[in-house]
Amino acid sequence: MFIAQLEHASFGRFRLDSLRTGIMAGAPCPIEVMKQVMDRMHVPEITICYGMTETSPVSFQSAVDDPIEARVSTVGRIHPHVECKIIDPETGATVSHGTPGELCTRGYSVMLGYWNNAEATHASIDAARWMHTGDLAVMRDDGYVNISGRIKDMIIRGGENVYPREIEEFLYAHPKIAEVQVIGVPDAKYGEEVCAWVRVREGQQATEDEQRDYCRGQIASYKIPRYIRFSAEFPTTVTGKIQKFRMREISVEELGLSRADAVKTA
Repeated sequence: MFIAQLEHASFGRFRLDSLRTGIMAGAPCPIEVMKQVMDRMHVPEITICYGMTETSPVSFQSAVDDPIEARVSTVGRIHPHVECKIIDPETGATVSHGTPGELCTRGYSVMLGYWNNAEATHASIDAARWMHTGDLAVMRDDGYVNISGRIKDMIIRGGENVYPREIEEFLYAHPKIAEVQVIGVPDAKYGEEVCAWVRVREGQQATEDEQRDYCRGQIASYKIPRYIRFSAEFPTTVTGKIQKFRMREISVEELGLSRADAVKTA
């Protein structure tokens, strides 16, 4: 929603200097977008929230007096009377600060369960009442949490873990890019390859080679998108959330790829 407003052709005609605060939630916000909202939309006290419908719905939130760096790059800290931990998805062990893992929350806000669906409830809430969010997160030493993306969206290329959010944040800084989403697609040699869907700003033109040249020397070579698809819009839910699984399906079909062609690499 914020991206659409910032990119609106008539954005400059409206006076927004009376705005002061607001809430951004629903999907991870790119750092560059957050900066533009604070500057161009004149919302200096905007905060970021994170949670799930199943957690009533907010578990983390930044504060209006948090340092700017923390407010634009994290979802803040855990809400009062709610617990959180970050675990290794394979072992269930709690990881140390600075290490990516699955974010879990527990407390009064966590739902009792899915209506008449014990199987789905047990898959999400363990015996100790921890809600397993399915989101990858990193906790800093000061308690602020950064959401890296969905566990199922993590790309494993040649045995290297690639977090789409990291690449998206980097590409958002490109002056021609209005919106970008990164997904993994099957690859016979590496198991998965990086694919970026890019929407360029109105009146701009961009090429695949231009985007890759922008990445070279700035991010690791294995993180540079092998495939780049320019698109005027991305598939979304009725509430506007990006559907990466649909983007993956479309990319696989357009590129003539197949999961059967991919091999597991060590």
